Order: sequence, then C-alpha cells, then structure tokens
Amino acid sequence: MLYDVEKETLPREELEALQLRKLQSLVERVYYNVPFYREKLDEAGVRPEDIRSLRDVQFLPFTEKQDLRNNYPFGLFAVPRENVVRIHASSGTTGKATVVGYTQRDVRNWATLMARSLMAAGATRRDTVHNAYGYGLFTGGLGVHYGAEQLGASIVPISGGGTKRQATLLKDFGPTVICCTPSYALHLYETAKAGGLDVENLPLHTGIFGAEPWTDEMRADLESKLGIKALDIYGLSEIMGPGVAMECRPAQDGLHIWEDHFLVETIDPETGEQLAPGETGELVITTLSKEAQPLLRYRTRDLTRLNTVPCRCGRTHTRMARVMGRSDDMLIIRGVNVFPSQIESILLETEGIAPHYQLILRRHGSLDTLEIHVEIDDSTFSDEIKHLQRLERKIQKNIKEFLGVTADIKLAEPMSIARSQGKAQRIIDRRHEAE
Repeated sequence: MLYDVEKETLPREELEALQLRKLQSLVERVYYNVPFYREKLDEAGVRPEDIRSLRDVQFLPFTEKQDLRNNYPFGLFAVPRENVVRIHASSGTTGKATVVGYTQRDVRNWATLMARSLMAAGATRRDTVHNAYGYGLFTGGLGVHYGAEQLGASIVPISGGGTKRQATLLKDFGPTVICCTPSYALHLYETAKAGGLDVENLPLHTGIFGAEPWTDEMRADLESKLGIKALDIYGLSEIMGPGVAMECRPAQDGLHIWEDHFLVETIDPETGEQLAPGETGELVITTLSKEAQPLLRYRTRDLTRLNTVPCRCGRTHTRMARVMGRSDDMLIIRGVNVFPSQIESILLETEGIAPHYQLILRRHGSLDTLEIHVEIDDSTFSDEIKHLQRLERKIQKNIKEFLGVTADIKLAEPMSIARSQGKAQRIIDRRHEAE
C-alpha cells in the first residue's frame, strides 16, 4: 500500500531533479543563515552557485554529532527562534545534549513521512497502534504518534515502562500494530506470558521496530512469539526522528528512504570517500526539506548498503539494508574487528538460547578480552551441568570459527539479564576499571 502514490513512485530522473532543486535551495539557505555552515563552506571553497548536479554533494563539508554539541543549544538553527514550534534533544549522557528544532512545516512533514511509513508497513486508518516508544524529548514517541493520527489510525500513547500494565492493555485494548524497540518487544512478550496472557491469540498483526540494531534471527523470534510481521523502521533525532526510512510489508527487502526529503550516500568511514550502491559503508544524510535545523552530509555512523533498484512493491526510492552496526561501536578484540550484531546472529542461531545478552569488555594486562553473558531459555535451564558446559563450548567454538575471536561464555538464568525500557544496553566496557 502507498500513502502518496505520486511521490513514492517517482521515476528516478524526476526524483533526482527534485532532489537537486532542493539541494541547491538548502545550500543557499544554510550559507546565508547559519554562520557555522558559511564558515565550513568557505573553508571548503564552495559557494551555493557551485552546486550544479547531485554529484556536487561530495564537495560539501560533513556534519558530525560533535558539531551539534559544539553549537549547543541553538547555534545551527536556520530560522528565527519565533519560527521554531518544537524542540527535541538527546539525553546528553555522553556529553552535551544534541538539540533539534522544528518549524510548523517540519512537524507536518514529519507526520506525513511517519504516516507514509506506517502505511508501507501495512497499517491503515482501521488499525489501533500501541506506541511504546518513549514520549518527551526523545523523538520516537511523538513521531509515531503524529504519523498514526495523520493516517487516521487509533493511537495508544503508552510510552515506555510499566511493562505489566502494557501487557494488560494489549489484551484489553486489542491493538493491531505495536511500535517499540525489538528488545522491549521481547521483554513485553515475556512479561505477558508470565502473567498468563495468551499472547498468540492477540489481534496484533504488525510490529514496527527500530532505535537499535537487530538481526534476521531476532526478527524470526519476534514473528514466531508474537504472531506478527516484524518490520524495520529507521530514523534519528538529528535528521528528523523515526520515519526517515521504512521496510515495506510486501517485499520486506530493505528500508525505503524517503528521497523526496533526504539525499543519502554511503562513504568509507575511514577516508570519507563516496561508495557505490551495494557497497557497505557509513550512511550520510542531507536533509532536503528541513527548515529549522537543516544538516549537510550528516555522518550517522550507521553501517549499511544502498540499493537503487526499484522495489517490487512499486516504490522507486532507494532502499537501505538493515543497519548492521556502527562505525563507532565496532569492537576490536586483539586486532579483530567485531560488531555486536554479528555476535547476536550466532547466539540466536543456537538452540536453547534466549535473545538476551550482554558483551563485557575487560582488560587483562595489555590485552582486551570479551566476555559474553547470554540467557538460556526455560527448557535449557533444567538441563544437566554437563549439557550446559557443552552449550558454552559450542557457542565459544562458533564465535571463534565465524568471527576469529575467543570469547568467555557465561550462561545466565532466564530473566537474569536486566531488561531495558528503551534501547537495550548490549555493551558494558570495563576496560578502565582496576583489576
């Protein structure tokens, strides 16, 4: 199903012509309205009139998260403060918060793209959406909320937390679509089952999951346990929020990036050089429509591949593969590069293992070590010690064979690894703690 047939099926030539017009306007706006960008463009020797084709985007400077922090709170706004009707911000747990502003048109565009995303997932105005993304300064909750309302669906604004109550409302309200992080969906399933809820017979038919990396193995687990079609959504606060890209229900083969609003490219994260479609690299996004806080070539640090072949669903917009990791959360264990998503795939392929784990990094002398805590399921918990030891050795062997890393495996009892109300905390770095 398509929300906006004309825009979602634009021929590539028309789509790129639209992008070029918007890119030229964007560069001119930031050059004359944002001192930070004027300085960066002058340093790069680029003026607005130099942008004559989409290929010229490679000459524009990158924007990084630290640039948002350095210009905290409103230094990157391109409009007067009285035109800003919404302000969101990150938690700032790793430094100053990153602030994002929206004009009224920005908010309307956001709602439209989220409605488009929901409909790509198969949602209609007849659905009820259980929205367990967090409300507040985090963009997730309100982004889904306004999109569902624009689509005409009923929205249950439950937000995060209160998991037992959420399980009860799944039964009482009968939502058909659930939106949250994939790890929280599994936590909600466990809580519901523990409370005696017949999860398999709920009217849920679709789950829209994002905000953290997840694998095909976790997708299969969610679909099996919840009896749904599990679809991936992508977004980030700095660009807009959720709804930048969405996996479609008919094909389930990559996430459609809404290119009438975003210009995307992939780059080599080390050199910054552009990569061809199909090559794995860091996703870079330029906001073509954003008024309050437009960004040039924002480095997302998310690793993915782009596919420009039109989808069999009829949409022509470029698709991105599910994010396979981040260029800045790659683990280097004794010279071997490892992403948490690679470890997750191996764990979830192992019979008897529950989809909850943590990666503990330690340092012994000058060497980094990896310890993996992973829960076993209820049936495995009752097995003999010898069987559990064999399971540990099997996981260790698989990780060594496939990833080239030796890890210390610690099997944990069911429900013993802390659950998160939002993004799951997968990595615990203890390398700087005293031994």
